[in-house]
Amino acid sequence: MKIKVDLSFVIPVALLTVIGFGVLLSASFIIGKENFDDPYHYLKHQLLFGGVLGLIFAFFASKINYHFWEKASLFIIFGAIIGMILVFTPLGMELNGARRWIDIGGITFQPSEFFKLAAIIYFSAWISRKGKQVNSWSVGYIPILIMLIVVFTLFFFQKSTSATIITIFSLGVIYFLSKVKMRFVVVSVILAILGFGLFISLGSHQMPRILSYLGIGNEPESRDYHINQALIAIGSGGITGVGYNNAVSKYNFLPEPMGDSIFAVIAQEFGFIGSLIIIGFYILIFLRGMRIAMNSPDKFAQLLTAGIIVMVTIQAFVNIASMCKLMPLTGQPLPFLSYGGTNLAVLLTSMGIIANISKYMRKA
Repeated sequence: MKIKVDLSFVIPVALLTVIGFGVLLSASFIIGKENFDDPYHYLKHQLLFGGVLGLIFAFFASKINYHFWEKASLFIIFGAIIGMILVFTPLGMELNGARRWIDIGGITFQPSEFFKLAAIIYFSAWISRKGKQVNSWSVGYIPILIMLIVVFTLFFFQKSTSATIITIFSLGVIYFLSKVKMRFVVVSVILAILGFGLFISLGSHQMPRILSYLGIGNEPESRDYHINQALIAIGSGGITGVGYNNAVSKYNFLPEPMGDSIFAVIAQEFGFIGSLIIIGFYILIFLRGMRIAMNSPDKFAQLLTAGIIVMVTIQAFVNIASMCKLMPLTGQPLPFLSYGGTNLAVLLTSMGIIANISKYMRKA
């Protein structure tokens, strides 16, 4: 039976997004002044290309019946793959040693953000169509293996280890929820571990981060600068923080304070309590999102919702854990909070898709 959008899911997302704009203003104020003589430059960019576009996409996604994504899944993944390939053409742009962006007329966007969502949509549609055939080696498993190899390859050449982890983990959850037999799960885990090891060994940028995390190497101080500054910022925030816009670490100490390191700025300004509140929002979004997934009207809706929710929460975990040195440093933005118009627009769109699915939930 059709019901209203689940506000218990939408409200936490909306609040976290609004908080993100406020935190971004604090984190980017000085950098905007130095780079563009406009302290509001990054905020305005995020509002326009992330917030406004994201809300428009989210609105339409919440109105379009979710079965549309199932029917269009092949075209969506094809377009996403084309976007990932275009990164290596003259349209591609390199930044910080990684080629992950496309620049068209001065407007840049990151195809990998769209690809993560597209892979989840396509994988969910494919699994739901196959039904019991997912337990067949030839019909169900080999095609999945080929899909994962494509994912690994595209992300490998873009030097995006964390995006690979997030995407593969999200697809793995979808595969597990499809009620596949345990032998396929075991083989998948083994192949994923071997594939990740190959990814690390062949890449030139991941190993130094791992060695830095383990404290191995001849120049640990230079390699550890980023994480050390993050830990200083987090530790100096104490219980209640130093106050909004008072973080000193964002003044040429903490690399990318408005991007990957924004959680460290939050921890310094709002302390342990503020950090727990932010983490609490992600937990709430996860719990409400999984409730929608478990009460979805069909298999596609269930797999799609679970895949998106896992993508968001794992991305948040990876970012926060790396800032706290619980895992090697990564380059993943903090969902809804870090600077990045493409990331925010895609996240809000995906939340719109889940909002539409929530209208058709079975009575819990």
